[in-house]
Amino acid sequence: MTTATKARPKLKIHPRPLTQLKEYRMTTATKPRPKLKIYPLEDRVVILPADEGETMRGSLHIPDTAKEKPTRGQVLAVGPGRIEKGERVKIDVGVGDTVLYAKYSGAPYQAGDDELIIVKASDILARIG
Repeated sequence: MTTATKARPKLKIHPRPLTQLKEYRMTTATKPRPKLKIYPLEDRVVILPADEGETMRGSLHIPDTAKEKPTRGQVLAVGPGRIEKGERVKIDVGVGDTVLYAKYSGAPYQAGDDELIIVKASDILARIG
């Protein structure tokens, strides 16, 4: 009995590392920010609520209408601050911060497919590190 061996194809190794090749670079999958420009007034803050994961309780699926409102989100725009005794008081949060806000506060605003929330700075409870 003779054993027939197949010739393995040689792997081509590129002279440059994969990190230097544009077609092999990886990007993180993030939700794109809305392209609408919103300029909040006074001490208002525009927040993009964080997506809640798919909710499953054992084998039961919880529908969207039964889910709780999110209380965490990313700050998209910040107003100049309120005027108190003739001077402007700046807001403690900035664009890009992740914040916790009160559950039923703010005014919802639909921007394309995203629902934004415009809240007062006093309704923001904490900034997450």
